[in-house]
Amino acid sequence: MAENLRSQVVTQGVQRSPNRAMLRAVGFTDEDFNKPIVGVASAYSTITPCNMGIAPLAEKAQVGIRAGGGMPQLFGTITISDGISMGTEGMKYSLVSRDVIADSIETACNGQSMDGVLAIGGCDKNMPGAMIAIARMNIPAVFVYGGTIKPGHYNDQDLTVVSSFEAVGQYSAGKIDEVMLMAIERNACPGAGSCGGMYTANTMSSAFEAMGMSLMYSSTMAAEDPEKAENTELAGKVLVDAIRNNIRPHDIITRKSIENALSVIMAVGGSTNAVLHFLAIAHSAGVPLTLDDFETIRARVPVLCDLKPSGRYVATDLHRAGGIPQVMKMLLAHGLLHGDCLTVTGQTIAEVLRDIPEEPRADQDVIRPWDNPMYPQGHLGILKGNLATEGSVAKLTGIKNRSITGPARVFESEEDCLAAILAKTINPGDVLVIRYEGPKGGPGMREMLAPTSAIIGAGLGDSVGLITDGRFSGGTYGMVVGHVAPEAFVGGTIALVQEGDSITIDADARLLQVNVSDEELAARRANWKPRPPRYTSGVLAKYAKLVASSSLGAVTDLNLF
Repeated sequence: MAENLRSQVVTQGVQRSPNRAMLRAVGFTDEDFNKPIVGVASAYSTITPCNMGIAPLAEKAQVGIRAGGGMPQLFGTITISDGISMGTEGMKYSLVSRDVIADSIETACNGQSMDGVLAIGGCDKNMPGAMIAIARMNIPAVFVYGGTIKPGHYNDQDLTVVSSFEAVGQYSAGKIDEVMLMAIERNACPGAGSCGGMYTANTMSSAFEAMGMSLMYSSTMAAEDPEKAENTELAGKVLVDAIRNNIRPHDIITRKSIENALSVIMAVGGSTNAVLHFLAIAHSAGVPLTLDDFETIRARVPVLCDLKPSGRYVATDLHRAGGIPQVMKMLLAHGLLHGDCLTVTGQTIAEVLRDIPEEPRADQDVIRPWDNPMYPQGHLGILKGNLATEGSVAKLTGIKNRSITGPARVFESEEDCLAAILAKTINPGDVLVIRYEGPKGGPGMREMLAPTSAIIGAGLGDSVGLITDGRFSGGTYGMVVGHVAPEAFVGGTIALVQEGDSITIDADARLLQVNVSDEELAARRANWKPRPPRYTSGVLAKYAKLVASSSLGAVTDLNLF
């Protein structure tokens, strides 16, 4: 870790004058050289509504840093809109962007020897990307969520971006007409902010609040509400205090605090992508974490919140009902949260939750009482079997049929599968297999929101299974299993499945298997040949070369030497 710039300037005096001269050009005065230099990593862009409200928040962050006695330096990082790139070749860059974001923040902060960093993100990969960098660098840091979008409305129904994807399936199945389809599209996303249900962005923001790396209540604020700007300014002040008190990410991101984050993810019904991202964050922080740990936490934490995609409400409803602090206090009161974990404010979790009631208010039903949860156990299950010897990830709640055994319908890409669904060639009882979409094989592990939404829209959500070595959107629900590992590209069993093979998905047994003999699988494996990489240059080629299995978080810095 490089010595910070402020200490270099003070100790080396005249020797550092060229550096000081350049800093004067960007606004430093004599007094500023004695202040902590604080990076503001902004993911502002007009690529997506998730990030288009971040620019004014970055300004507020700088105001807070200056008020706290620090000297802010603003820099940018990238974003890819999952919702816009969904179902296209561009989605292959989505997970890749997580690591590009992490690398860019690390590069800027360490290259400029900053004393701390305030990272602001909106779309899905901004958050894990920023936290991976924060964990790697271990300089004082705080994460600020750009805020959630407010729900759209049509015919007295709350809409989210997932409503638009499902409408395509409904239209294809003849359940709605083109007028309704276009009305949903035009009204689903009314303004700035990240997708409104408990999808990946809101899942990760909630988890970071629970982990102590974001301020309380910040993860469910609407992007366009004044409290979001006020909270961002406060975060800048808090960060400068953390720098003075030498509170670092490794003091906060611990095994206990990650368990707190995972418990909250289970309680709010969060995205399957959180599994992939927390494996990567833990890796960067040097904290041991495996897929089996998610299963352990799932078994003991109930789902307390009635949130989309499978529930009724969105993140702004959760905020009004008491937000993540209310959920955390319920978990703490029942021994499912570590109250002694440190937060970026310097207080412990128990201290910041001290005045929160142990039960939710009676005038709302977004957060259920402890004795009447949505589900008695968590929703993110780890399925294993001969189809996923390293593991796979599924949402186990919100499904009527918890076990399905049916014939495999094999597709070599997401596009081929979607075409079959829209052509109405998929039958109840089928198990769709989408392969060569994994971290290496895609590359980039695309999300499968288009086919899963089309299945729901066509009314097949309770009768059709789907498995893939790719990922799912946080908006996906149904009998679907992703992150199948080992992936097809490296010769995982999913590569050996043939059309018509019997496949079993059993949520209760946490089982994923192809009902073919070991001898037959061995014979198929002997005839299997690796495919050439789809890309041989550029960022996707580099990613495919470096990326680890999804069961290890799809990290790109594992066993490099």
